[in-house]
Amino acid sequence: MFIETETTPNPATLKFLPGRQVMMAGTREFTSPEDASASPLAEALFDLGDVTGVFFGQSFVSVTAAPGAEWPGLKPQVVSILLDHFVSEAPLFAGGDASGIAVPADEDEDFGDDPADADIVAQIRELIETRVRPAVANDGGDIVYRGFREGVVYLTMQGACSGCPSSTATLKHGIESLLKHYVPEVTEVRAA
Repeated sequence: MFIETETTPNPATLKFLPGRQVMMAGTREFTSPEDASASPLAEALFDLGDVTGVFFGQSFVSVTAAPGAEWPGLKPQVVSILLDHFVSEAPLFAGGDASGIAVPADEDEDFGDDPADADIVAQIRELIETRVRPAVANDGGDIVYRGFREGVVYLTMQGACSGCPSSTATLKHGIESLLKHYVPEVTEVRAA
């Protein structure tokens, strides 16, 4: 088995492609060793000590190195853990009940949508799903819609995109421009 590695716009994060499906559907982000206890693979990566984030996409795993960690020393260790996991066909998540697995809400209650905006929200969601998410996934991350209120779209960046130096530019110049162009009711995009 061969695991490809790609850089991301976030210099602290590398994207690892095992050449097989990682997640059947959706994505999952781990931002602490406590979160990682839901997944043996994420837990093993955090156990390296120099990892501050793990993100599972459909066909990739993004790993974020701690400040001061050097990828030339960390990368072979990450690849070794990924190889062991995928060759052994170990489960991605721990067994038992689902109580330890956090699934982010579709919408954040602080940014709830007005039912009168249902058509606008449907357009925004469609654009995010078809135009934005695929591009963000190419960079080793994901974007989650959180709400639309008074012309403002609230989004959350995940994986390599979370904490990336260019994420603000992506939100403001890329996503905001796209949404404003196709949905005139959008006046601004903000990180939630």
